[in-house]
Amino acid sequence: MQTITNEITRDVLLCNPDGRLNPAARGWSRRPQHVCNLKGRFLRKKKWDYWCIMGDRFLFSATIAHVDFAATGFIYLLEYETGRLAEQVAFRLLPRKPIMPEMVGGKIRFEHGRLALAFLETKTGMDMEVRSRRFGGKPLEAKLAIERPETHETLNVVVPWNERTFQFTSKQCCLPTTGTIAWGDEVLTFEPERAFATLDFGRGIWPYRTAWNWATFAGRAGPDVVGINMGAKWTDGTGMNENGIFLNGTMHKVFEDIVFEYDDTDFMKPWRMRTADSDAVDLHFEPFYEKPQRINLLLIASRANQVFGRYHGAVRAGGRTIPIDNLLGWAEEHVARW
Repeated sequence: MQTITNEITRDVLLCNPDGRLNPAARGWSRRPQHVCNLKGRFLRKKKWDYWCIMGDRFLFSATIAHVDFAATGFIYLLEYETGRLAEQVAFRLLPRKPIMPEMVGGKIRFEHGRLALAFLETKTGMDMEVRSRRFGGKPLEAKLAIERPETHETLNVVVPWNERTFQFTSKQCCLPTTGTIAWGDEVLTFEPERAFATLDFGRGIWPYRTAWNWATFAGRAGPDVVGINMGAKWTDGTGMNENGIFLNGTMHKVFEDIVFEYDDTDFMKPWRMRTADSDAVDLHFEPFYEKPQRINLLLIASRANQVFGRYHGAVRAGGRTIPIDNLLGWAEEHVARW
């Protein structure tokens, strides 16, 4: 159960001048209020903007990350029915750029000889531009407009392992998206009202060893636009969690922990996610595609199993029970030494 329950309603510095966690930053908010003024702690600072846009037929994900010793641009595209997957990653070692904004928004660019990404804040949301000379054997150019309505609430929390290691995350869900991806001779289109983007904005000082679960979905349930963010493992014992339900632009904080039930020897088997002591969340997740990732560079290693699929069940928010039937989303387990 989350025990740090204070809601932050004005801008606050994440760090004190010595780089330790500012006690006033502990809490959660409905809008990004934290200024992530990280300093020092070389090799422990982790910064990223991860975007994933899910449409009816395919999804597209783009990430810009900076982890002190390296900067990364990473994209992938998955077509659900055929299971066609293409992905590309580019690295820069000991980079000065990209400059990662201290707050959600702003402008971020990652440029490499074969891959260029730009996340550009606008008055109404964010424009994403991606160019690749050779993505799955073909050139790619994506131009997407992600809408962030003025009244749209988000889930923002500080996870305090201790005063020297901590993470600010902004999870933004159910963001309407339009645009096209020109991939070779194909043009893939995200259609209005049928595609939603999710943002995972992270800025923090991380411990060397970490493990987490993360799961989310977004879509239409009858007349409602509903989504969820669920997490586990990495927040254990911190007094904070990253659980929240999004309903028609309002974020409903879930203070209960969410129990993840799944087979870690076969991630394609059905999962269940539920609140431990109530019926606020009771979901079944049926994967249709697994995207595993393994990295082993001796001191740096990670194992990630991300599965995409469909959610069924129900969530309770705003005094209502919202049936969930066949909504697209994903779930993952990640274990890392970094």
